Amino acid sequence: MKKFASTFIMVLAIIMLVSACSGGTAKTNNGGNAATNAPANNGGDAATNAPAEDDGTMKSSIDPGISGEVTYWTFLDNQKNGKDKAFQEAFNAVYPNIKLNTIFVPFGDLHDKLQTTLAAGKGAPDVALVEQGQFPRYSTGNVLEDLLQPPYDAGKYQDLVSEYNWNRWSSVDGSKLLGMPWDVTPGVTYYRADIFEELGLPSDPAELGEYIQDPENFFTLAQTLKANGKYAMEWRDSPVHWLGDSYGYYDDQMNWVRNTDEFVKFLDISKRVNQLKIAPHDGILSDKGKQRVKKGESPMFVAGNWAARSLAENFPDQSGKWRATTMPFGLNVGMGGSTFVIPSQSQNKEAAWAFVEFATTHESAWKLWIEQSVQPDWSHITSQEWYLNHTNPYLGDQADYALYVELAKKLPVRRYTRLDGMAWPLWVENVLAAMDKNIDSKTAIQQAQENIENKLKAEKDKLIKELQQ
Repeated sequence: MKKFASTFIMVLAIIMLVSACSGGTAKTNNGGNAATNAPANNGGDAATNAPAEDDGTMKSSIDPGISGEVTYWTFLDNQKNGKDKAFQEAFNAVYPNIKLNTIFVPFGDLHDKLQTTLAAGKGAPDVALVEQGQFPRYSTGNVLEDLLQPPYDAGKYQDLVSEYNWNRWSSVDGSKLLGMPWDVTPGVTYYRADIFEELGLPSDPAELGEYIQDPENFFTLAQTLKANGKYAMEWRDSPVHWLGDSYGYYDDQMNWVRNTDEFVKFLDISKRVNQLKIAPHDGILSDKGKQRVKKGESPMFVAGNWAARSLAENFPDQSGKWRATTMPFGLNVGMGGSTFVIPSQSQNKEAAWAFVEFATTHESAWKLWIEQSVQPDWSHITSQEWYLNHTNPYLGDQADYALYVELAKKLPVRRYTRLDGMAWPLWVENVLAAMDKNIDSKTAIQQAQENIENKLKAEKDKLIKELQQ
């Protein structure tokens, strides 16, 4: 996030803390597992929309002479750093007759205001940038355009993005595409290679990544760190929440997905983290957390791939010492992301689609997004040599983008519903009770389902009724 505005940094910090743990702000990360429910490809053959040349330029069917005006709401405050101007210039180089009105709205205000205007049937923008935890607020009621339908025909692009990224912006049943896939945020383990080497621990990214897949290896490493006054993760309950984030809460039929032997296993892993006291239950960007990082007491943590930029901004003197590798325990988890939506009340839909298509598929747009640590999930971009050959000096000149591409390919598909934000605090309450009272993990997972399903029954019935309309 080069030169990224402080407001968005704060949002990202909150998202990192919330997505990894139970501490702090209530979680808004929503979803469910629906790996077999990708929307049908209704937009034609993706092969006809492959890059025209090796420059990442897409063959758009939109007339470049199209005219109109697009009002765009975004929570990315890029006016002062010049990114808005640069983006508008790049967009107008392709569509010179479309006037783009970019309006910055703070994160919370944008999502609240969008919901209000959509419900009122007037006042919404032509395009809005929506964060994944907020997206379910708009996924029912036909308030957003289905991008699989004309004039959008976005299905032609489906083969260019991961199944995970395509499905998370779909309706609950997977029949509609309500947001255009944009970025992807795979979970990454960041660690101090110099400290690991000093302690005789695996320090090469590939070697360490393979080593920590085995829980026993991970706990051996964690206890070595602990014996030297250091922590292996931030939050004591993270492992079971990481697993939860990979599955969501409900599938496309609104069935609960968190009562499995795998969840029992990961609750046991979280209990072990707690018993061994290898996590301070505090984030690295808190005041105390920053002090731990500066002292080398928190040399390892898991976060979305944008966290490398947060490290560089907050701890510049540690440049070259950090590295990135895969998450532990065989997990692959999406930890954030956003989408572009077109409200159905828009009066400028074709121009709005020109903007959305450009913002998500055009190389010139991505070269600007990448400067803000926005990770592409479009194969015609991520396969480019200029992208794959990128190295990060802060990470010891590691080829970071190439790693993130491989991690993004492994993200499991999940479904997002508006019940998930309601389920989160109840889930955390049950997890912490199981850890603190040493409740049998199988019993605790069953009790969590019964408790949450009972308390959310009225809201679930209401949502199911809406989905059937």
